[in-house]
Amino acid sequence: MKNYTESESYLMKLQKINETFPTESSSVPEVLGEKGWAYLKFSRKYYDKAAEVFLKAVELDPENSEWNAGYAIALYRTEAGTSCTVDSPAIKQLRQAIDINPDDDVLRVLLGLKLLLCSKMLKNESEKLVETALNGSPDHPHVMRYVGIFFRDQRSVDSAIEMLNKASEISPNSCFIHHQLAMCYKTKKINLKQENRSKTEIDEARDKTIYHLEMATSLKASFIIAMSDLALQYGERNDLQMAEELFDTTFQIATEMNEHLQLVHLKYAQFQQYCKRCEDFAIEHYKKCLTMDPHTKDGTTSAWKLKKIADGRIKYNPNDWKGNEILGFIYNEKGNIFNDTEGYADTSANDENGEFLNNLGELFSK
Repeated sequence: MKNYTESESYLMKLQKINETFPTESSSVPEVLGEKGWAYLKFSRKYYDKAAEVFLKAVELDPENSEWNAGYAIALYRTEAGTSCTVDSPAIKQLRQAIDINPDDDVLRVLLGLKLLLCSKMLKNESEKLVETALNGSPDHPHVMRYVGIFFRDQRSVDSAIEMLNKASEISPNSCFIHHQLAMCYKTKKINLKQENRSKTEIDEARDKTIYHLEMATSLKASFIIAMSDLALQYGERNDLQMAEELFDTTFQIATEMNEHLQLVHLKYAQFQQYCKRCEDFAIEHYKKCLTMDPHTKDGTTSAWKLKKIADGRIKYNPNDWKGNEILGFIYNEKGNIFNDTEGYADTSANDENGEFLNNLGELFSK
């Protein structure tokens, strides 16, 4: 904040505390726990450090419910967007934290979401956990917003919107809740298109998507995920100049913060392909996205987008140089994914007009 006088004053206070209590902070669980919460609030790139210090706090004070909860949440976030197993560290720690504090309904609904993400076989347990959490804390904003995500994941979009609107009344300035509402209306827009509903209904859903994305980005200026989604929605609404300007800003922030740059390349590629019909630019940014990390969800999505483009070219002309070059590029970066029909189905199931719905992992990063 450039308030150097105040900063120096607090540094002097810290120095006095350090002289009074020379014990290493690494052996004080309260210090470690608060440090963990701070890491969680800063940015997703500090989630691993949060998990590390929470673990130290738990090792020093195993029965402390707050440090166990913090460790569970940190593990939950570090596992977001990765493959999941029923015995993952996050699930084990969530269960342990709930055993220590059975009244923590936030952890209960997070466990329900995690189980649902890992295995369809655990759907009944997941639903029971979420129902218990909602019954136990019906007005808790964190419980409400995660239950809203659960409803959306279960394709109960209207129920999700109803729940998130209630949460928004309690926390009107939550960028997280506005982003979740935007994702719900985006899903609703897709459903309306698939049902061949009227243009008025579809446009209304898009406008509400844009409204909540604008609210989310106004409340958090560096909300890169929401910014890239908003730019893409502007493009779909044919506000191409607004979209380009927002993408420029988003690229700049993502580069400066070194966060979500891969996602921004993916969204911009989709914008070029489906809104501006510039296939060459789309290919360029799909390639950049893929090379940044071929093993993420965004990288896999880019690989399949490129494959669709290549298949279309080769179908028209088997000797098409560009199409064959793209296939070779994908193989070098990703290996032989062409026979991975399950992975392809998972990636394309939520694909509408080139707009791939964000997976749950990124929803928990705000």
